[in-house]
Amino acid sequence: MSDVTVLGAGIIGLTCAVRLQEHGHTVTVVTADEPGHTVSSLAAAVWYPTRTDGDPRVLSWAGRTFDELTAQAARGVPGVVPRPTRMILRRPHETPWWAPAVPDFAEGPGEWRFTVPSVEMPVYLRSLLDRFGTAGGRLVRHRVERLADVPRLVAGARLVVNATGLAARDLADDPAVHPARGQIVGVANPGLVTSVRDEEHPAGMTYIHPRSRDVVLGGTFQPGEWDTAVDPATTAAILARCAELVPELTGAPVLWQAAGLRPARHGGARVEADPVGLPGGVRLVHAYGHGGAGVTLSWGCADDVVALAGGAAGA
Repeated sequence: MSDVTVLGAGIIGLTCAVRLQEHGHTVTVVTADEPGHTVSSLAAAVWYPTRTDGDPRVLSWAGRTFDELTAQAARGVPGVVPRPTRMILRRPHETPWWAPAVPDFAEGPGEWRFTVPSVEMPVYLRSLLDRFGTAGGRLVRHRVERLADVPRLVAGARLVVNATGLAARDLADDPAVHPARGQIVGVANPGLVTSVRDEEHPAGMTYIHPRSRDVVLGGTFQPGEWDTAVDPATTAAILARCAELVPELTGAPVLWQAAGLRPARHGGARVEADPVGLPGGVRLVHAYGHGGAGVTLSWGCADDVVALAGGAAGA
């Protein structure tokens, strides 16, 4: 028996599940894919509100997530570390809307410098799943075709959280949801510790994110593209412009390549209660459409999902 069913086992689904458990709910996660096979597992996952419009609600999500991940890094949670970052600026910029969330944000000639949490997603997702399971959570592999079918899957659930990412386009009948294709490359780490971003590079958005055993190089942001096949020409271009920015990367052995579809949404993430709900009086809360900022907004959104869940526990 669970009083909450969470659909989706990416970063949004798992953080929602864990937060709901912390507030007394019994939770079952229903997922078409294991957490390690979700698009979240491919994320470079350095805290940064990529392609996200600022408003007070989004800043709140980002700030609370920053604080939570920073606290987790201090506790030694697997996969989370503070990462010094340089953002290269190719023209004058106003102070970004998200700067209040970052305590050491500093502006200098031609760049911003700041320290943010960095998350190695394969490690972190396993840690979240272990935490969820230890607290009594249950993971069910099932591909949901209609939201209306969910109440029959889990006995006793009075609340469903729709954290299905790109699949919400069909499940929630929301045409605002669309893919934003990203291609990345992993190379051996030559000793880098600082992330570098150059979102206005003339050849395309560029980022260099060191991790414990590799460096994630990117990337692309291609709205409306559904192809997940790796393009060799794109890989070559990523390697060239990253080596241009950080010469230590020249000739670094390529360890892996990947392409994935960010679950973007026109109008930003949807985190709200559905006014209609599901059959049998089951309440429905949506939490999808975070695009390339899923990790950055995750824990703050999970807090809001808990608030929207209200008195569902034991209902």
